[in-house]
Amino acid sequence: MKHSFIDEYSGLDSFVHRLDPRTKLLACLAFIVAVVLTPAGNSKIFGFYFVLIVVLILLSRLPLIYVLKRSLVIFPFVLMVAIFIPFFKQGQVAGSYNIGAWQISVTYDGLFILANLIIKSWLSILSLILLSSSTKLADLLEGLKRLGVPHIFVMIISFMYRYIFVLADQVMRMKQAHDSRYFGGNYWHEFKILGNMIGTLFLRSYERGERVYLAMLARGYNGEVPAKKRLHYRPVDAYFGIAIFMLLVSPPIIWW
Repeated sequence: MKHSFIDEYSGLDSFVHRLDPRTKLLACLAFIVAVVLTPAGNSKIFGFYFVLIVVLILLSRLPLIYVLKRSLVIFPFVLMVAIFIPFFKQGQVAGSYNIGAWQISVTYDGLFILANLIIKSWLSILSLILLSSSTKLADLLEGLKRLGVPHIFVMIISFMYRYIFVLADQVMRMKQAHDSRYFGGNYWHEFKILGNMIGTLFLRSYERGERVYLAMLARGYNGEVPAKKRLHYRPVDAYFGIAIFMLLVSPPIIWW
């Protein structure tokens, strides 16, 4: 089974790829904070942030189609959470619709809030895609560790990423076995089969986790995973961090 790894293009050679993971982590966090704290309606500032992230993506040499496709994944989740805001937000009515016995109204204020949420979410996910696609996962985890993130969180992320694909393969094998033996039935029977599959997957995952842990103990695991690469913070990382901070701070000062 072919998996789409989040760090698929981390092996490219570019200015962004060569930056220290800690620099990229802090820059990504600063960018997201700046985007989230920007008041709604500041189109010039959002436009500036978009140009900034696009320039960084071009410097990283990531395929634009790849970045665009991955960024579109966020829209269903945003719409699922915020799709009802235009219908319940008070304000000037933009349109009214009759659905059976109910009359639903859409307000301009609600549409404005929805658009603002979509823009902020998209800019934030672009920065996260740039971070994950330009940094190897092992280096990213080491950067989190060096920045003081609790060790247990780093280990959970590490093992989750390593074994999520194993579980995905297990699910695909169970589905293939189900399809080869199932010839149709009512919905209740389908739900029963689905419940049995979920329970079986949970038990197999638990047993696999126990076997993996015992195998790690047998090989000398003591709670620490040795880093394959030592991180080096260079002057260019400091210059890049300062430049990003100044660029994120200057637009609000100029346009407010």
